[in-house]
Amino acid sequence: MATNSTISKPAFDFLKQLEKNNNRDWFEEHKSEFKSHEKTVKSFFEAVKDNLNHHDDIEKMKMFRIYRDVRFSKDKTPYKSHFAGSFSRLGAHLRGGYYMHLKPGESFLATGFWAPNKEDLFRIRKELEMDASEFRQVIGNPDFKAVWGELKGETVKTAPKGFDKEHPDIDLIKHKQYIFVRNFADQEVLSPQFLGEVDRSYRAIRPYFDLMSDVLTTNLNGESLL
Repeated sequence: MATNSTISKPAFDFLKQLEKNNNRDWFEEHKSEFKSHEKTVKSFFEAVKDNLNHHDDIEKMKMFRIYRDVRFSKDKTPYKSHFAGSFSRLGAHLRGGYYMHLKPGESFLATGFWAPNKEDLFRIRKELEMDASEFRQVIGNPDFKAVWGELKGETVKTAPKGFDKEHPDIDLIKHKQYIFVRNFADQEVLSPQFLGEVDRSYRAIRPYFDLMSDVLTTNLNGESLL
């Protein structure tokens, strides 16, 4: 399958119009236009996946639906005004994932551990409780920080149950998510260089993924769980 190496300005123009006219009548009138843009953006995501597979093993690429689930939301607008996709790493031994969010004025890449299950979250916290030095070394590396900045994600207010709120690494232990986010201006997203910059960004996260894969596939004695 041929892949598309750019995000087009018309695709962003469509998203802007959709945000202004977020209703079913307008969308149905412009559905063929949407389908055309969806196809080219999905092709771009396929190109991202192809690049990732040169230096990682990707199990699947998922492009998220434009339709919003409004059942439990105060916002009843029926459509998302962005395109998004995720890329899942292969198997239990490769941990973490990649995400891309394309929206005029609000585009970003995200990577890491967005919603770790309770067992993984506990294992990460126990590792940090025991010794956070390698974790800090990886995320504090100047080359890493130049791309991904600081660790992001929701935290508990003081300390998770069973952990000392006075622990010297409590700033890391109290995280519920262990993610990194990189924002992009529209001119960057629409640039012919964007595909390469996405891949450079995702390559830069590997030391973090390698460390976390090692943590999440071993016990506290360093013995393999696989």
